[in-house]
Amino acid sequence: MRTHGSRKQQDVMKNVNGAQMQKVFETLDILGNTKWRVNRRMLGVVESIWAGGGNIAGLVDCKDVPKPDKPPVEDLKLIQEWKCSVRKAKKINLERHSLRCDTELKLSVARKMKDEEGFYYPHNLDFRGRAYPMHPHLNHLGSDLCRGLLEFAEGRPLGKSGLRWLKIHLANLYAGGIEKHSYDGRLGFIEDHIHDIFDSADHPINGNRWWLTAEDPFQCLAACINLSEALRSSSPNSFISHLPIHQDGSCNGLQHYAALGRDNLEAAAVNLVAKEKPADVYTEIAVRVYDIMRRDSNKDPDTFPNALLAKVLLGQIDRKLVKQTVMTSVYGVTYIGAREQIKRRLGEKGLITDDRLLYAASCYAAKVTLAALGEVFEAARGIMGWLGDCAKVIACENQAVRWTTPLGLPVVQPYCKTERYQESTSTNSGTEGLEVTGKRGNH
Repeated sequence: MRTHGSRKQQDVMKNVNGAQMQKVFETLDILGNTKWRVNRRMLGVVESIWAGGGNIAGLVDCKDVPKPDKPPVEDLKLIQEWKCSVRKAKKINLERHSLRCDTELKLSVARKMKDEEGFYYPHNLDFRGRAYPMHPHLNHLGSDLCRGLLEFAEGRPLGKSGLRWLKIHLANLYAGGIEKHSYDGRLGFIEDHIHDIFDSADHPINGNRWWLTAEDPFQCLAACINLSEALRSSSPNSFISHLPIHQDGSCNGLQHYAALGRDNLEAAAVNLVAKEKPADVYTEIAVRVYDIMRRDSNKDPDTFPNALLAKVLLGQIDRKLVKQTVMTSVYGVTYIGAREQIKRRLGEKGLITDDRLLYAASCYAAKVTLAALGEVFEAARGIMGWLGDCAKVIACENQAVRWTTPLGLPVVQPYCKTERYQESTSTNSGTEGLEVTGKRGNH
């Protein structure tokens, strides 16, 4: 277990009854006994792109950005702008270097394992009971690149149901709003693009490269190849597929709160209520944020300074801008955390180049996003507040918040607030004050 040095969690795990942990061990055994292999065809495509300089399908550019030349005249403003540009270029190049190293690590593992019949990923748990592969570089919980390079070593016949889900899976990977259509709508999308799918599978580098327009391009290409092989076989339903088909929740944290609160409206927003088309909570929040900003943009800037920021942001509000903040809201994201998340997304768009304006816009957007969340998920916020109050009561007794999961795993919340306090000690020369740093209760 990854206890992050929490002595309380370690002590609980040492004393827990083995029979109580049986289902936890069985779960880890199932995950660890799943046999994987490298998708050689996908590895060949990735290697070709990487050798060509990267910079497509989410791969980092293999070249550094050039550093700007120093202005020929000694103008103070120009010199300051030049220094700022140099700092930005250095920062980008450092980030690119780090991403190149990360990509090389992933590819080096794939190259080494590509001829293996199969291999396994031992898993361990974090203190909450979430399971992770112990290999850090190339695993099935990694990036689009990692997931695109891996497949099950032991294949299964698709069957009629499997062929249908393979098509739905491909539509989900393409995304761009397609994943929010009904199942029939997603199947229709695949039928409409079947020639693009075949072309992507046959000519991934030199064809029309439809797969590159997907949100998860490498996984999309792997699915294109798998589907094209199945459809071209003599019996698609009998085709042996090795491709993992994903099933994902809709903002799992909010799903738990909606279920706890038995709130039908909130449950519908996170797909706990059956509907023909799946709801998209991120789009719903983005629409509400847009509506708030549109109203703010019509206000008088003299009395409401944020009106100018609202006008700047109106064309940049989308689900991607608010998604991370919505996801982390149920885990207690602060205003500062939300501001930094939104600032990164706005920076990626590159439409606001002035750093001060970017910071101000991020502050305003974070406040509006958190306000919109509070409006849509009022019951969830109430439950979060109640749990927070419980934690404060427990912390007042200098105790850690703890619980046992349905599988029998004991969990101790490790977050403590560090404080400095003075203790008086007696010595031969009298009484002296000793400053001590310690942890008191949960934070």
